[in-house]
This record gives sequence, C-alpha cells and structure tokens, in this order.
Amino acid sequence: MSNIDTFSTRWNNYRPSKKLWICSMVGISCLTMVLGFTLGGWIPAGRASVMADIAARDATSKLVASICVQKFVSSADAAKSLAVLKKASSWQRAGFIENGGWMTIAGVDDTVPGAADLCAVRLLDMKKLPETVADAT
Repeated sequence: MSNIDTFSTRWNNYRPSKKLWICSMVGISCLTMVLGFTLGGWIPAGRASVMADIAARDATSKLVASICVQKFVSSADAAKSLAVLKKASSWQRAGFIENGGWMTIAGVDDTVPGAADLCAVRLLDMKKLPETVADAT
C-alpha cells in the first residue's frame, strides 16, 4: 500500500494559520462587496434616497401635466391658445402655460417643477385637438 494520502484525508488534516484565515475572510468580504455593487445592483442608501425623490418628482410632474393638458383641451379657446403656443419660442412656452391658468390645481399653492414644460410638449405633440363634449353638441 502507498503512503500517499487521499484528497479527503489531506483536507481533513489541513489547519490554516490565523493569518491566512483572516486574510481569506477579508478578501472574500471585499470580493463580495465589489461584485454586489458592480454586478449585483446594490446601491448606497443616499443614492437610493435621491433616486426615490427624483421618481416622486417625475411622477408628480407627469400627473400635473396630464391635468394641464385636460384643462387646456377643455378650455373654450383651446384652438386659438394652441396656435399661440406653437408660435411661442421654446423658452416662453412654460410661462404661457403657467400664465394661462391651466397649471392651477385646487389645494396646491406651489408650482411643480417641469410640469409646464411637459404639458407644452404634450400639447405640441398632438396632431389635432380632441373634440370636447361641448363641441360635439
């Protein structure tokens, strides 16, 4: 019989030093963090908070812009106002929407950032104004 030990016997008899054990744990911890933050999708709490604030602001501006479009389309002189909006330069459109009163929402005193611009873009993207109930009768 040979004096060569099997792999399992050598594995069972192996006792790493404390230095090797600690270096291995630190290395595995660092590797886990690097892989988690690069490939795993982990993000720091501060960045997650900022992303949540941006998502909430964007959702609010989309909601207010939708209400603005509905008010604009439902107004009595929507076609005339749309023509004026199309003639206005890009930096004047948000002011035109805000001054027209279509951005006002009951109970909300502050303006929502980006909502007027989004409302103007949505209005300019329309091929034609939809018919309102008052126009159909």
